[in-house]
Amino acid sequence: MKSKILVVDDEESIRSTFRGFFEHEGYDVSTACDYPGAVELLEHTAFDLILTDIMLGGKTGVDVLRAVREQQPRCPVVMITGYPDVDTAEEAVRHGAFDYLRKPVTFENLMKVAERAVRHKQQTDEQAGRTHYFSLIGKSPAIQRIYSFLEALADVQTTVLITGESGTGKELVAQALHYGGSRAGKPLVKVNCAGLTESLLESELFGHVKGAFTGAIRDKIGRFQRADGGTIFLDEIGDITPQMQMRLLRVLQEREFERVGDSTPVHVDVRVVVATNNNLPDKVRQGKFREDLYYRLKVVELSLPPLRERREDIPLLTEHFIRKFNARFNREIEDVSPDVMGMFMEYGWPGNVRELEHQLEHAFIHCRGQQITVADLPHDMTHCLHTPVHRGSGLTEERTAVLHALEKSFWNKTRAAGILGVSRRTIYRKIKEYDPKSAID
Repeated sequence: MKSKILVVDDEESIRSTFRGFFEHEGYDVSTACDYPGAVELLEHTAFDLILTDIMLGGKTGVDVLRAVREQQPRCPVVMITGYPDVDTAEEAVRHGAFDYLRKPVTFENLMKVAERAVRHKQQTDEQAGRTHYFSLIGKSPAIQRIYSFLEALADVQTTVLITGESGTGKELVAQALHYGGSRAGKPLVKVNCAGLTESLLESELFGHVKGAFTGAIRDKIGRFQRADGGTIFLDEIGDITPQMQMRLLRVLQEREFERVGDSTPVHVDVRVVVATNNNLPDKVRQGKFREDLYYRLKVVELSLPPLRERREDIPLLTEHFIRKFNARFNREIEDVSPDVMGMFMEYGWPGNVRELEHQLEHAFIHCRGQQITVADLPHDMTHCLHTPVHRGSGLTEERTAVLHALEKSFWNKTRAAGILGVSRRTIYRKIKEYDPKSAID
């Protein structure tokens, strides 16, 4: 598979030259002329290297670097500067850039840095194992099975039914299905079926002609037509009415529909991906969902596990959201305290990954230091759970959590850090602070 490179520069000549250089050497190259364009590509494509100019109009290469750290943390970023004073580039390296190049960039220097950066990315990926698939994050066996399933389905043009509790990441799975396959260059159109009345949903999905109903002052193209050649993602499919179920069945069977107020068939080439947190078999038994439609949707079913069934992913997700909110709020929070991680590992997470994200966003707003503590969490969570304390021992909750992790890992500090979801540096700092080993000597 070709290594993927993104070039971000507001000069078309630079983008074109770099594209030619890299494609000649066998790389797969994407380009962006500004920060918004780069961010959009980051959301859809996993890159092996990103090269960005320092100056990008209203934004800078450091802004691109922050976005990369949020979305693709292991991807190396190389800064390009056209100024003799390279202080900005050196500052970017201190913030996590892999390297920097000064203009004019020679072919030899560009290829040398690119080869080194891509090799570094490959080695990092091998050491870490697969922890990301597009925007999905996790290393648990349950999520690894999802990754494998998505890879197998990427270019199989069949309908996919995604099931799972609210907040498990069904929309992210739909995105991975679309952008991981041959339709990636075509539209991905999303529709929340639960948020619209039947008449509005019908118009949104299929469009209408002028005069079809009161207020239809002009023709409107529906979401199915907008998605032609690509993918349409219908979320909360279990909430649509019987009439809409019948219309959707026809689209799946015949790949055609009529706009509201029109009798002319419109043919489309669309991959249909649907999602629900409802129990569709129960709704079929109750007569609330068409059995024939259910089986048309359930050609392939992909069931997402709740967060409580993949707890080993909580430290990794926590680390991801900390990077994300550091970039968003321009903060430098390092991690969560061990007692917070202990609570996270014990908590039931009824809202799943989305709830974890919201808890950490709340904590970022309240945190005044470099580490999130229990005091920074929402009251409803701390009211439900607390980390057990050895009464009478004089140990703090945090010290107890560190000691427990060290005992569980047989004093392997790297493994203890993984249990708590913190860095090894934090573990060593806590050992020096509390000397927990002396407590059991």
